[in-house]
Amino acid sequence: MAPKKFSKIKHNHLASLLGLFLFLFSIATAQLCPDFYEKTCRGALPAIENVVRAAVANESRMGASLLRLQFHDCFVNGCDGSVLLDDTPTMKGEKTAPPNNNSLRGFDVIDRIKAEVESLCPGVVSCADIITIAARDSVVALGGPYWTVLLGRRDSTIANFSGTKDIPSPFLNLSGLITAFANKGLSAHTVGQTRCTIFRSRIYTENNIDPSYAASLRAICPATGGDDNLAPLDTETPTVFDNDIYKDMMMEKGILHSDQQIYSGGSTDSQVEGYSNNPEAFAVDFGSAMIKMANIRPLTGTSGQIRLNCRKVN
Repeated sequence: MAPKKFSKIKHNHLASLLGLFLFLFSIATAQLCPDFYEKTCRGALPAIENVVRAAVANESRMGASLLRLQFHDCFVNGCDGSVLLDDTPTMKGEKTAPPNNNSLRGFDVIDRIKAEVESLCPGVVSCADIITIAARDSVVALGGPYWTVLLGRRDSTIANFSGTKDIPSPFLNLSGLITAFANKGLSAHTVGQTRCTIFRSRIYTENNIDPSYAASLRAICPATGGDDNLAPLDTETPTVFDNDIYKDMMMEKGILHSDQQIYSGGSTDSQVEGYSNNPEAFAVDFGSAMIKMANIRPLTGTSGQIRLNCRKVN
């Protein structure tokens, strides 16, 4: 059920860019519609919500992990569930690609969701749709905004390991970020915790970072070792997904190089300032961005298949 007001969302690694950049142009929604399963699997959406709520209640970080799955799925070949495919003797999946390896999480939650919906209506609900619904439900479970998810995607039968290069790197400068999102018809990203190996260079070599903040992060992330040590993306509300990350950027406390780049004297400064002062606007734009991202090149009609197991083709 949609919350009546935007409150706070548990914060992980994906909200500063998604909420920040709006899309440069619309993506065709093909045959997608919000009530796609109304007649064929009416209980699917409540079942997905129940599994997601339980997973997030057990581990708040999982909310960001499920949200991030949509981002990493849609940027490679479109929103087709390819990110969920395991390696086979004849196909290398996307899970071990550099942007995903030892980074993406939540596959076990997707498995539980799939098992639940298969018990309700076998062969009906796609893994690609599960990703987009779970992303929305994870945000709502953490107190964030609700948005209407268009449904009817089908699942790919192939993965694209090399295509993961299209996922924007946390090391990009502003121009590179804008280009990466524009190439997908988008314009940005953010939400979660991040690993030492991702922010080490920033805290030891960059100057546009608050000195006391950098020092606190060095205690978590040594110059060598501790690559998998985690730090939150915002300083004041590390377990809440809200607009505080924008306030952090304005104080030079963006933990990622790419986050601080969007408040560095460039074209996006005014938007950061606007979101820092207006959480409601951030919530609306965040939901809009998620809807549009979920509509990147979906497989519909007779394309692809409905996987019975999200980890492998039928």
